[in-house]
Amino acid sequence: MSQSIFAACMRRPLIFAACLSLITLSLHAQDGMKFQQEYRIHITKAVDKVVIDGEDREESWRLAPATDSFWQKWPNDKIRPRRDTKVRMTYDEHHLYVFAIVSDTNHWVIPTLKRDMGFFSGDAFSVAIDPVNSRTNGFLFSVNPYNVQTDDLVSASTSGDLNFSWDNKWLSETKRYPDHWTVEMAIPFKTLRYRPGKDAWGINFLRADRKSNQFSAWTKMPMNFAFYDFGYSGALVWDQAPPTPGTNIAVVPYVTGGVSQDKENQEGVKGRFNAGFDAKVAVTSSLNLDLTVNPDFSQVEVDQQVTNLTRFSLFFPERRTFFLENDDLFSSYGIPPIRPFYSRTIGLDKNGNTIPIAGGARLTGNLTKSLRIGVMNMQTLAKDGFNAQNYTAITFNQRVQKRSSIKGYFLNRQALDPDHKITDPLDAFGRNAGLQYDFSSASGKWSTWTGLHGSFKEGIEGINHYINVGGQYSTPRVQAVVDMDEVTDKYYADMGFIERIENYDAKLDTVFRKGFRQVFTEVTLKRSPTHGKVAQRRIGWTNYAVFNLDGSLNETTQALEYNLSFKNTSFFLATAEFNHVNLLYHTRFTDDKYDPLPPGAYSYVNGQLMYESDNRKKFLYTAGVTYGGFYNGKILRYEVSVGYRAQPWGNFSVSVQNANLEFPGTYGKTSLFLIQPRVEVNFSNRLFWTTFIQFNNQNNNLNFNSRLQWRYKPMSDLYLVYTDNYYTDPLFKNKNRAIVFKMNYWLNL
Repeated sequence: MSQSIFAACMRRPLIFAACLSLITLSLHAQDGMKFQQEYRIHITKAVDKVVIDGEDREESWRLAPATDSFWQKWPNDKIRPRRDTKVRMTYDEHHLYVFAIVSDTNHWVIPTLKRDMGFFSGDAFSVAIDPVNSRTNGFLFSVNPYNVQTDDLVSASTSGDLNFSWDNKWLSETKRYPDHWTVEMAIPFKTLRYRPGKDAWGINFLRADRKSNQFSAWTKMPMNFAFYDFGYSGALVWDQAPPTPGTNIAVVPYVTGGVSQDKENQEGVKGRFNAGFDAKVAVTSSLNLDLTVNPDFSQVEVDQQVTNLTRFSLFFPERRTFFLENDDLFSSYGIPPIRPFYSRTIGLDKNGNTIPIAGGARLTGNLTKSLRIGVMNMQTLAKDGFNAQNYTAITFNQRVQKRSSIKGYFLNRQALDPDHKITDPLDAFGRNAGLQYDFSSASGKWSTWTGLHGSFKEGIEGINHYINVGGQYSTPRVQAVVDMDEVTDKYYADMGFIERIENYDAKLDTVFRKGFRQVFTEVTLKRSPTHGKVAQRRIGWTNYAVFNLDGSLNETTQALEYNLSFKNTSFFLATAEFNHVNLLYHTRFTDDKYDPLPPGAYSYVNGQLMYESDNRKKFLYTAGVTYGGFYNGKILRYEVSVGYRAQPWGNFSVSVQNANLEFPGTYGKTSLFLIQPRVEVNFSNRLFWTTFIQFNNQNNNLNFNSRLQWRYKPMSDLYLVYTDNYYTDPLFKNKNRAIVFKMNYWLNL
């Protein structure tokens, strides 16, 4: 598609949205496979007491029906897996029980003994449960052969890897044998949040056989859909309605203490002590209230830094657990570079400095089978001249048709100003509201999205919107995506993230707000050979075009990509990029002693090669290189990561990134280094030690972060964290350091 067509489309985004919505309604007539008629497992009540020991000696297990054979999900979704898995289920008044016999060798891929480290990185068995049978959201419980647990909430909006943020108490045990391993689970009914009286739930069983690089499921799931997609779940048929879930209240008090020294701000050694608590309250069987008072996130791992070669701020994922559970209700609006809600804005001032949070509450879950809601309120304290802030977010997600939804939100950031010190009207408040329609056909091949978002601020009048329209077609062979966005310069998102709305002029030392329109198009062709060493071949083309609001071109990036994924888990990637930028402001990529690049037109081409080794082996590595043009200069960038896994107790790795930029004349040159050694030692599945070092000369920071975690009881932890920051220039000149301990205790009431 030519740039003129792109520009014409973007001048009529609402017309495009209307046409797209009509197309989606016609596509709704398509019907998917009736999985829950073909895949059904019956469950009967236990006739004796089930002891969680990884063995099936009880009479209840002998009487429970077993599942049929699994289907392979990856790398080929048309055949049975190499090794089979048999599953049985039963229940009593308090627990849902799962027992699985996992055919295997006596060698397993176990990357770590830490809880919540994911399902896809090693050998594991998982049960996916949808008690409401909405076919969109539910729960995931996973166990590996060493009885390391992983759990998470799954929603229709989940994309990419799961964050495994949801935690709750449940029991499991495993036994390992020469030709198989077993797992026995006991999941309390009160953790599952369901409405009594429903005698058919959605269910699926998942298997990761990492050493064979095969993933399988009980139902026959198409390869191009997420492994945890509840649209392809089977049916769990009860012999009678499951028991009414009991009261579920958990209180997690904590205490912290430590000492710190801030030499950068010429502050001496200071001691500190703090206390607070979190609480989880099941308001109804399907609605949960989370409370936090004086929260402390000192135990959260530091962000993994990257070298920034863009003109804009980078998006870092949220790591604070309180904000992660059910986060899709708030954070799934828009697209990744443009999010009206971004929880990391809560607890930070305008310069990115930490602001203490006094407390907050969040109510999330299902009001009905098809209606999910979220209400959140957070209160921060005043600090260093930055006013206390109140943050409110209200959202709903109404499922319509079979796999589609209409959702909306209202956001409000309100500065609390008892002394009337606010001088800039823009700081007084920021409010946002929006509606979004997400369509997915019954088969899941077609999906579209249409969103209209607005903002409200003191003194800002005129057009202040963000419009988002897009669609996707996905099959095992072809994937095509188109997305179109318009953001005006008067659209503010105080509780969100917009990648390119603010443009910094390095010569004037000023930030300019600039509205834009953008179009992203991607087409990928995929093939999965049945024989040979290649698991999948991908050839892709992407085009990213950005226009100013007057229709003039701002920049384009076109990329051709070839990807080979091998059956031994290694992969090779080759990419060629063609870039054109009409630079609007002076931009600096080098030191202040050189001139910034002036506004003007820049065209350049570069290429990338990357290879990742077999990650099932003890020794693994990744190597990549980028070479070619960069604005009016050249770039040579390489990345090398080397790791060693002493299974299952240790992981040792180091990553080195170096970007060399060279520009003509007075624009200078620079060499950016990012070096990241990491050591992780698991003394058991209850005691862990992690040390992460990051040398980043772009940020002029060398960070040491070492964390010892002892899980002394289920879901109860003691942390000891040491952090130390230095300049890289001059090297080893200390900025600040701290040592902190934190202890929490999970108490069920």
